[in-house]
Amino acid sequence: MKAHNKKSKLCLIGISCLTAAVLILGVIFVGAGCAGPESQAAEDIKPSENAVASSEGIVIEKSEITEQAKFYTYNAGGIEMEVLAVKAPDGTIRTALNTCQVCYDSGAGYYVQEGDELVCQNCGNRFSISKIEKQKNGCNPVPITSEYKIEDDNTITIPAEFLDAAKMLFEDWKR
Repeated sequence: MKAHNKKSKLCLIGISCLTAAVLILGVIFVGAGCAGPESQAAEDIKPSENAVASSEGIVIEKSEITEQAKFYTYNAGGIEMEVLAVKAPDGTIRTALNTCQVCYDSGAGYYVQEGDELVCQNCGNRFSISKIEKQKNGCNPVPITSEYKIEDDNTITIPAEFLDAAKMLFEDWKR
């Protein structure tokens, strides 16, 4: 009987640790709203040619970011990923993974800009550009907040370590 209780306690501890790990990943990979002034069809969105994607990650030139979302590709061990960057109404540049916290495993949980919003291509939810990196939980683009990027006066660098850790969110991506 004591061995059974000990085994049950170990099982509960293991489940608790797993649950905590999943919750921590959820906090790291939650997102916020989006947008841009003009509408774009999914097939019209092209990755920016000015970003530098390398073994160091993605380096984005701040001078090229406008209210129209730009999409930057990155290959993480054979998994194609995308980062979006867009200028919010307050003038700040917001960044996010172009995948949805909730819909990422559908293959269609990515965003297309329509007017001043980004629209999830899986569920149709819409997000205001001013909410990127601010609103968390739910069907949102996965934010890349200040602790996961390096900024200077001219560039934003999304480190390869962050991108590689997030590649599981793009495994079923069908963009």
